[in-house]
Amino acid sequence: MAKRSQPTGPTPLDRALRQVRQGFLTVGVFSLFLNLLILVSPIYTMQVFDRVLSSGRTETLLYLTLIAALAIAVLAALETLRSTVLNRIGTWLDRQLSGSLITSSLAATLAGAGQGAQPLRDLGQIRNFIGGNGIIPLFDAPWVPLIVAVIWWMHPWLGALALASAILLFGLALVNEFATRRPLQQANQLTVASHAQADATIRNADVVQAMGLLPGLLRRWQERNDQAVSRHRQAAERSALIIGASKFVRLFIQIAILGLGAYLVLQNELTPGGMIAGSILLGRALAPVEQGIGAWRSLISTRASYGRLQALQRATPEAPARMRLPEPKGALSVERLVYFPPRATKPVLKQVSFELEPGESLGIIGPSAAGKSTLCRILVGTWPPSAGHVRLDGAEVHSWDRADFGRHVGYLPQNVELFAGTIRDNIARMTDAEPEEVVEAAKLANVHDMILRLPDGYETEIGDGGTVLSGGQRQRIGLARALFRSPKLLVLDEPNANLDHDGEIALLDAIATMKARGTTIVMVAHRPNALVHVDRLMVLRDGVLEIFGERDEVLKRLGSPKPSDAQGGKPAITNQPAA
Repeated sequence: MAKRSQPTGPTPLDRALRQVRQGFLTVGVFSLFLNLLILVSPIYTMQVFDRVLSSGRTETLLYLTLIAALAIAVLAALETLRSTVLNRIGTWLDRQLSGSLITSSLAATLAGAGQGAQPLRDLGQIRNFIGGNGIIPLFDAPWVPLIVAVIWWMHPWLGALALASAILLFGLALVNEFATRRPLQQANQLTVASHAQADATIRNADVVQAMGLLPGLLRRWQERNDQAVSRHRQAAERSALIIGASKFVRLFIQIAILGLGAYLVLQNELTPGGMIAGSILLGRALAPVEQGIGAWRSLISTRASYGRLQALQRATPEAPARMRLPEPKGALSVERLVYFPPRATKPVLKQVSFELEPGESLGIIGPSAAGKSTLCRILVGTWPPSAGHVRLDGAEVHSWDRADFGRHVGYLPQNVELFAGTIRDNIARMTDAEPEEVVEAAKLANVHDMILRLPDGYETEIGDGGTVLSGGQRQRIGLARALFRSPKLLVLDEPNANLDHDGEIALLDAIATMKARGTTIVMVAHRPNALVHVDRLMVLRDGVLEIFGERDEVLKRLGSPKPSDAQGGKPAITNQPAA
């Protein structure tokens, strides 16, 4: 199967960063003036030592102090503005990208490469880095040569010492990069994997608790987490050694420049004020480098997060805007359909072809792993086919605008997932639908009375995944969601798997009602009685369409009698292939 080439155009992350480029330039300008205003303290010190103390003029001291106070007030205002701008950039990026990242994560999950909520954690890492103190050294470091030049102007020997110390600290920063990059990258990868494993464990809490899986899962998680912690510790210990060395260099250089300044004062080549000012300036020049070494772990983590987000968005490009198509009538056409799961070499579906007219219904039967659920997902556009075509009223289902397509389709998967919110929210597909529409869908699924018996009726909060409901209740709410606003195509994957006698009767009634309304229905049958209202029947085996035709003819070929229409009576089909 041909491998798709990833798009090389700008990702949403690229475009968002371009939009905030002006904000970063503004922060850069603020940083320039902040670093210029840093000169206020050494200049004030020089003037006090060289002018005030020698002249004894208190007026000069007063005016110098007022000027210095005003300059420092401006410095504080600029520092506040810089932090505010960076915080707003981080917040804006979060708001701008979080929705697209959820969309990309959804697409990646459908493609078999889901990362759960990790992209949102990565975005949070970038937001915190930009809005915190980690990014500040990157804006201050470019102005280090300016301060070194001022020190050089005071005396070349002081400038040479400042330049040598800056080069030495930059060298330590590079050593820190090479020493910690690999263990931090490995630690980040292991941490992401351990978080995903923990999420899966918590998500399947009932299975874990029921079968006592927690000790084994904890052991596996602990092994991976220990590896991550070990890599973090290795990087932290190396970084601590380099941070200690950089602190020694900075403090020693502070002493060295004072000593050198004192020597130059004794040689009458420098004033005492210049000696103190040079020490202050050097400390300010080296501060961004030392701070950058301290924030290196955050920088590497942010860089790794950026790389993962770029890889995710390049692997799941945005769907192009599509023209809204007319409301379909429900004609379904499948032509030579082939599907390979991600990273698989054997197809799950092989050259499947069939057609349904608007209002026709199709039952799908076959043994396990025949490809029935896969076919359902492809019919509703969840998975794109590897080859062939699936068309609704002549338009490829996976090429429709998803929101527009979803208005015309009802889908009930094998595993019904409900969302945190009320029953009304879930039936209305998380829209602000009119109450009448919600009630109509509930009545179609014959679940209206059951909902009214709940503590808060339609406003009952069901929790994450609908945990307050039974399996049968979730399936019937899911059926009501699928029937919402009378879709033109209804795909039901084993819709009666968790239903009791009353629930199965309600399902059959709903199918009959939707058929009468002209809805095209595709249903994977688990219990034979569900086939009572289907017009056609398909037998799938190993991804191959073995039999397709009128229901009664197919059942005759299978040697099975017609399904019972006795309102929940015992199944009449005894030897059809298992679903």
